[in-house]
Amino acid sequence: MNAQSTENTHPRASAVRSQLRELNAFSRDVEASAAITTDGFIIGAVLGSGVDADRFAAMCASLLALADRAAQEIARGRLKQVLIEGDTGLMLLVHAGNEAVLAVAARPTVNLGMIFLEARKAAQKIRTTLES
Repeated sequence: MNAQSTENTHPRASAVRSQLRELNAFSRDVEASAAITTDGFIIGAVLGSGVDADRFAAMCASLLALADRAAQEIARGRLKQVLIEGDTGLMLLVHAGNEAVLAVAARPTVNLGMIFLEARKAAQKIRTTLES
């Protein structure tokens, strides 16, 4: 996995990438992770070499915004997370404060309960880092 960055590096990018590497090391089933602004810009990421980080960030932010609106429309309260499950794995989107999103990609063999727990812990650490 390579740390991906864009020209406009976030001031906390290094600290966030360190937290993402910790999350990825949690389990061999975690393949990639990224912290993204709710506007769709990369804060920090540890993604595979074939992933366009900017496009990935924009799509994740859009997904979370749509899910937020859908949850509000049917009175489900504040959205906690979005799970997308595909044939070859899953992706989890979790709020990391009001201005950031944590995206985690994992193999289909991952223990869902553990990845939910670890992603929430990582999102809280990222939130704290971004707010300091």
